[in-house]
Amino acid sequence: MSYTTPIVSKLYCSTSQTMFGVRKRPHVVNGGGFVVTDCSTQKVVFKVHGCGIHGKKDELILRDGDGEALLLMRRKGGMVEALSIYKKWKGYSVNYEGLQKLVFSLKEPGNSCLVRNRGIKISIESSVVGNKGWDFEIKGYFPDKHCSIVDNRGNIVAQVGMNKEVEKLMESKDLYHVVVKPGMDQAFVFGVIATLDYIYGESTYC
Repeated sequence: MSYTTPIVSKLYCSTSQTMFGVRKRPHVVNGGGFVVTDCSTQKVVFKVHGCGIHGKKDELILRDGDGEALLLMRRKGGMVEALSIYKKWKGYSVNYEGLQKLVFSLKEPGNSCLVRNRGIKISIESSVVGNKGWDFEIKGYFPDKHCSIVDNRGNIVAQVGMNKEVEKLMESKDLYHVVVKPGMDQAFVFGVIATLDYIYGESTYC
């Protein structure tokens, strides 16, 4: 991608491709979650807590390396949710006063945890959505740590993968990498990855 796509903030849009290492945390630490490290600088860039700001189930919080809240992901509940064939998540930006503003919506078809080829669609609140009705889609299967976030023009904006040598040494997929393309909002990418992690009952599932 040669253009900049600020979704959470342009502060998280790099002009170069960036590789991040993701390491899961034990469930006993802030509801589990994971830590994201920039592979080139070894600096912790993001942290994900598995039980939200108020320690609630079906809530996730993405923080920057200093611990400041950036995104709150919350699963939509209630009677409408029970009757719907879709499960919906809402991602909200969180400012220094704790105010929340809707940034993105993620829609997964029912039973997507069981069916590998069902697409998970993501809509950006500020965009003018085209004919497809969505802005990004997950291609591949997150539990295998082999998937991509693709925009509605077919461009891959981020890829989740594993080092083959590491994979041979580890039976679990507690350590994997994410490559984010130039110009893409890295905070948004990890907000989506945190939500996928919860959907599939991995480290963020409280």
